[in-house]
Amino acid sequence: MGSKRQNIQLELAFGEAVRGEAPSGLVRGTEDPMARPAAEGSAALPGGGLMAAIVARGNLKDALRQVTRNKGAPGVDGMTVADLAPYLKEHWPAIRIRLLDGTYRPQPVRRVEIPKPGGGVRALGIPTVLDRFLQQAVLQVLQEQWDGSFSASSYGFRPGRSAHQAVARAQTLIAAGRRWVVDLDLEKFFDRVNHDLLMGLVAKRVPDQRVLRLIRGFLTAGVLADGLVGPTDDGTPQGGPLSPLLSNLMLDVLDKELERRGHRFVRYADDCNIYVQSRRAGERVMASVEQFLTRRLKLRVNPAKSAVARPWARKFLGFSFTNEAEPRRRIAPQALARFTSRVRALTRRTKGASLGQTIARLSVYLTGWRGYFGICQIARVLHNLAAWVRRRLRSLTWAHWRTGRRRYHALRHHGISAALAATMAASARAHGPWRLSRHPVLQAALSLRFFAEHGLPHLTPAAA
Repeated sequence: MGSKRQNIQLELAFGEAVRGEAPSGLVRGTEDPMARPAAEGSAALPGGGLMAAIVARGNLKDALRQVTRNKGAPGVDGMTVADLAPYLKEHWPAIRIRLLDGTYRPQPVRRVEIPKPGGGVRALGIPTVLDRFLQQAVLQVLQEQWDGSFSASSYGFRPGRSAHQAVARAQTLIAAGRRWVVDLDLEKFFDRVNHDLLMGLVAKRVPDQRVLRLIRGFLTAGVLADGLVGPTDDGTPQGGPLSPLLSNLMLDVLDKELERRGHRFVRYADDCNIYVQSRRAGERVMASVEQFLTRRLKLRVNPAKSAVARPWARKFLGFSFTNEAEPRRRIAPQALARFTSRVRALTRRTKGASLGQTIARLSVYLTGWRGYFGICQIARVLHNLAAWVRRRLRSLTWAHWRTGRRRYHALRHHGISAALAATMAASARAHGPWRLSRHPVLQAALSLRFFAEHGLPHLTPAAA
């Protein structure tokens, strides 16, 4: 029923008005003066060109589904994702006219700061739900046209490509003898993209002036922070669906230059690793690429986070590699530190949550973490992490049981003999929960099977 109801909403939102040309003379016969350079093509017609593909009914339905699936917070107007379909049902014909005649203007984005895993904060720009929907519609059309021209060494935010593939490609290059890496970190890339350079790249691929005007509108809509709207003269605000595609377009210039020079590299969004055969070669590459980025793209390399080093001394997308003839994937120390910090927070005894509630919250995190870091090829690391998580939960459970009497009865309930249960309960007077969490009796009571029955995900195949 839910799927059928959503389909009905989609039909209502994009009804007859989007099946053909605009129904009123407000659009038909109105010439867009900005479209005159492309007068010989369909882009000159208000109802044709690339914009017509963007506002096509099927494309809009797909965009609405995607925005609804992604959820997300409201923008400056307070509209929620749930409000979008009813809003479009009432207002879409007028919005469509403004898109087709080139007069639609995006609203400012809402500034939100979130902590970075390595410290500091990342500024996100949250567009309104309506603008997210329109960005998604533009993205779907442009990505289909552009993606095939991007470099094979680019893996971020592209259909059919993933961070795992990027890590595997880096591993292949290291195994082939390129055992030095030029690790490039672009300083505040998303905040410093030059709008004129970016729009020049877009204009080479987009003949429809209305689409160009709309994209520039997304870039320059302004930012609402502390109650005031400020201008956005540079950057592609992270938080909108279109930003990753625009960043790939910008950095495709770097990709093509690296290919022209014959380099072997892997890029995922603004993380770029170039693999070479010696430190001296790496230092030359670092200097020349830094100069190219500054002159051609007006971007800066962050010297504090960039280096020429051995791959096993650096991290890439949360992974590193072993120093072996056939390097293996391992989890980077920084990623391990974030894992332990997060698990400690979720299993803290002061939270007052029951064991079941703790496992339920922990399971959400562990399932996602395993889905990404489960490709680690050092099984011992995953095994030790899984054992440490169980130890945290045993310590938490022992503390919850509190009194000797409750501990005795709980151990008996879990199949421990009366003598062992009494000895274990009495030992709490001398030792704390963390030390006792390694005791064989408590491990037998709260076993692998016990945690599996309570829904704790496995981190290793062996534990399953």
